Amino acid sequence: MRTLEKGQYIPIWEYNMQLSRLITAAFLGLTSTIFASTTIAQEYSARLSIHWGPKHHSAIHTQMFADEVNKRTNGRLKIDVFPSGQLFGIREQLGAITSQAVEMGGIVGVVSFPPINKNYNVVSFSGIFDSYDEQRAFFNQSPSGKSIWDDITTKSDTVLLMYNPVGPVMTFSTKELNGIETMSGLKARALIGAERPMWEALGANTVSMPTGEVYSGLQTGLIDTINSPPGSIRAYSWWEYLQYGQKPYQYFADAYIMANASWFNSLPSDLQKIVLEVGEEIGTQSTLKILQTGEETLVQFQERGGVVNNLNGDKLDAFNKLMSEKVQPKIADKIDSVVLEEAKKF
Repeated sequence: MRTLEKGQYIPIWEYNMQLSRLITAAFLGLTSTIFASTTIAQEYSARLSIHWGPKHHSAIHTQMFADEVNKRTNGRLKIDVFPSGQLFGIREQLGAITSQAVEMGGIVGVVSFPPINKNYNVVSFSGIFDSYDEQRAFFNQSPSGKSIWDDITTKSDTVLLMYNPVGPVMTFSTKELNGIETMSGLKARALIGAERPMWEALGANTVSMPTGEVYSGLQTGLIDTINSPPGSIRAYSWWEYLQYGQKPYQYFADAYIMANASWFNSLPSDLQKIVLEVGEEIGTQSTLKILQTGEETLVQFQERGGVVNNLNGDKLDAFNKLMSEKVQPKIADKIDSVVLEEAKKF
């Protein structure tokens, strides 16, 4: 308002107009402050679905990932973990993420990825990769591997947040395992298509069964044999029925914490950065510990009375011959020859 000298006054219309301007300016300033505060304080939430039970190595590191993200974002991003298949089972996790039924999930690659791109089956090809590092490098660095990974993540609308391996896979049974001659006639659980050629070559019968049904399957005798990472037989209490284990390890089963890419890209860049940083840190810990966890489980398995046979000599030669002559050619039918050759050379 303009300054008045003594004895002067302003018309009421001018007074009202200037007062209105002051009120409007104050209101706009207050609104801007409220809007800015709301933007800064905006919170995001995510449901992270996993099929692993709380005692499983991968479940433990999933919870570590969620807790650390929640801590570093000071509550701006709140991740809630739903274990034990509370929301989705092992075979439904990827579809749930793609459809945004959940924002994040734990994915076992050999289960979820081959239906999208059959060439991911290369990881199940015994003897191709000698470590998780080799396997991951193939998908990150080789032309064929990168093409496979890009195809899977594009079609599923997902982004990798963290490596969370379930462990190298070997065979366990309620019956004696000590070479291929003892495996004929077994009732074997089949989780993935790439397992069937091995069981067929060994003369075993296969039963398709998700993780949540394995315990009851062993309990009732519907199955008596499984391929599994050692850590899983402890985490799911399968070792209450399994009495024998047989090496060598067949392949390195990798798993991942993945997010819906559309949802993830909608997060502020600083939150995205924190999530990826935590994923890299916890994923490294998970990978370094998984082999140790598996071997520790085998020691405990034997302390419980279990028997582990590590094939060698003629028995190992016979196993390798069966794998190379009967099993690998059938698995190779599930993989493009160009991809298989590149993986062998990698």
